[in-house]
Amino acid sequence: MGLESPAELVPGSVRIRTLYSGVSAGTELTAYRGTNPYLSRKWDTERRLFVDGHTHAYPLSGWGYQEVGEVVEAAPDVADPPVGSLVWGIWGHRAEAVVPAEKLVGHVLPTGVDPLTGVFARVGAIALNAVHAADVHLGDQVAVFGQGVIGLLATRLAVLSGARVVAADGVPDRLELARRFGAAETFDIGSGSVAEFMRKRIEGADTVIELSGSHLGLHEAIRTVRKGGRVVAAGFYQGDGIGLRLGEEFHHNQVQLVSSQIGGVASWLAHRWDVERLQRTFMELVHRSEVDVAELITHVVPVERAAEAFDLLDKHQSEVLQLVFRFEE
Repeated sequence: MGLESPAELVPGSVRIRTLYSGVSAGTELTAYRGTNPYLSRKWDTERRLFVDGHTHAYPLSGWGYQEVGEVVEAAPDVADPPVGSLVWGIWGHRAEAVVPAEKLVGHVLPTGVDPLTGVFARVGAIALNAVHAADVHLGDQVAVFGQGVIGLLATRLAVLSGARVVAADGVPDRLELARRFGAAETFDIGSGSVAEFMRKRIEGADTVIELSGSHLGLHEAIRTVRKGGRVVAAGFYQGDGIGLRLGEEFHHNQVQLVSSQIGGVASWLAHRWDVERLQRTFMELVHRSEVDVAELITHVVPVERAAEAFDLLDKHQSEVLQLVFRFEE
């Protein structure tokens, strides 16, 4: 991690010195634990099917979710982004990277902005993608299952979209943060059934955005929506669907089940939106102070302590929201 030889600066590229790199407590942790399907199945990009084989193998080099760095050198044919600017983008957990300049246009952080905010562009886009897939309307009753980083951002974005949000999780500190992010109510999943809680007040949620990544959570999300309601499955579910009983409420209540994944936007929005627009839109909200991402950072650790950081995520995940690697200047 960060030990590769410096890459050659080619035409159309810039060299970036990394300041911070955000760690995904979802996707990266599945690679750490060995449950990621890429490690046991091969993803056929043309047929869009998982087949026999594997897509990635250990050691996994350069994985990372979102980086922030300083442009320290630019090829002679590059004017944007300028040398000395701070940019956000995706180049992995590396101390230095050569990146096509065109991928960083519009990614320059405004002067005076905390560079740490840049590590949230991708997770923010994932949350916004899920909210778009939920097709939220003003006054909708929306439940968000899972109040990790992406769940909390989805809560905030759903509130900004006009929804009345119930945030569900089992960690009290995260529920308190969800209230600060605008949730009208919170529900501790250790106290009972979210579905029954919601149906005592209303007929059920219009939509549930499921971000716990648990099949049990997905089943409860299906139980929570009213007849014909929508469940956006945005978590990264691992292994077999133990506890997901599709012959019950899903079947009898004609529930819509929609997948949301950052590889693309909702099909009915693809003519107007793409992942790049999702990321830029989210960062604009951050820079306008409509989303306070600083509250989500719980750990900033030197990249040299990466092994300890992943061990912490693996064994004490409820204690961590956003963990960030810091690269020394």
